[in-house]
Amino acid sequence: MHAPIMPKSDAAELIIAARIRSGLSWSDIAERIDAPLVWTVSALLGQQPVPADKATTVCELLNLGDGVLESLVRQPSRVADAAAASDPTIYRFHEALAVYGPALKELIHEEFGDGIMSAINFKVEFSRRADPEGDRVVVTFDGKFLDYRW
Repeated sequence: MHAPIMPKSDAAELIIAARIRSGLSWSDIAERIDAPLVWTVSALLGQQPVPADKATTVCELLNLGDGVLESLVRQPSRVADAAAASDPTIYRFHEALAVYGPALKELIHEEFGDGIMSAINFKVEFSRRADPEGDRVVVTFDGKFLDYRW
């Protein structure tokens, strides 16, 4: 009889704890597995399947067992977490899209035509930019345009 594979949420909690206790940053881990920063964090929090070689490196780096490795390589179920939506940081992204989403939609349609920005063929970048009035959070969404075809 086999034990069930560890849920991705449990693996994520173990990864977070091991990362903090090891003193490694998310950037350190992303660099070690040669992957984009935001993708790395998303993957290690359970939202992406992690290639076996990268999952092995993470588990070795953080001294985590085969249970975490098994979980990391599995295909995730990507569902919205209602509790996370109320977190102030995540809520601000919802707020920004509520305010600017319709304008961005209009601009996408004006520039590209009838279609959408892919969230599958997609890259996201994060950085910090110094500003005299307080440092700025810079988030760049880079998605392929997908035209509607009738």
